[in-house]
Amino acid sequence: MFTGIIESLGSVTHLEKDGDNLHITIDSNITNNLKIDQSVAHNGVCLTVVEINNSEYVVTAIKETLDKTNIGALNIGDEVNLERAMKLGDRLDGHIVQGHVDQVAMCTNIEALNGSWVFSFDYDPTRNNITIEKGSITVNGTSLTVVNSGKNNFSVAIIPYTYEHTCFKNFKQGTKVNLEFDVIGKYVARLMELK
Repeated sequence: MFTGIIESLGSVTHLEKDGDNLHITIDSNITNNLKIDQSVAHNGVCLTVVEINNSEYVVTAIKETLDKTNIGALNIGDEVNLERAMKLGDRLDGHIVQGHVDQVAMCTNIEALNGSWVFSFDYDPTRNNITIEKGSITVNGTSLTVVNSGKNNFSVAIIPYTYEHTCFKNFKQGTKVNLEFDVIGKYVARLMELK
């Protein structure tokens, strides 16, 4: 379980295909706090640490993960948003994030304002995921509040701290991102389908 509050950025240093799997090596300033078999969210995707070597660690993405997220599009040198699993008793500063990506979306617009940015995204509406204005959404693992919501699109406002300390500073129109919709909203949407 995660909160969507990004702890650090990591850098991809090595990618290795192994059958349908992809082994990803990340260099990070939180590596010395990790242990093998620990869960870490990478751009919102929960992956297990399988190897640690100095400041680098390795995680493995299987076919299911590669098919449903943007993890397979990573290149050496890319930055990724990192968050370790939350500890019981900590404050929940973001919202309840499972690290299970629902689908990908595409960045369609970036509007620079005087001291903030509005990022807009389109996603496939046939997956029956929804956003609501002032509701929560996770974009590449970052817990955010929806400021505009449509049938297959939404926007989020980004403050300077989030812009500088997450992958948002690297987004362009056409960038594919991982989305995890609010877990409570998903249950409500599923219950409505069953009626």
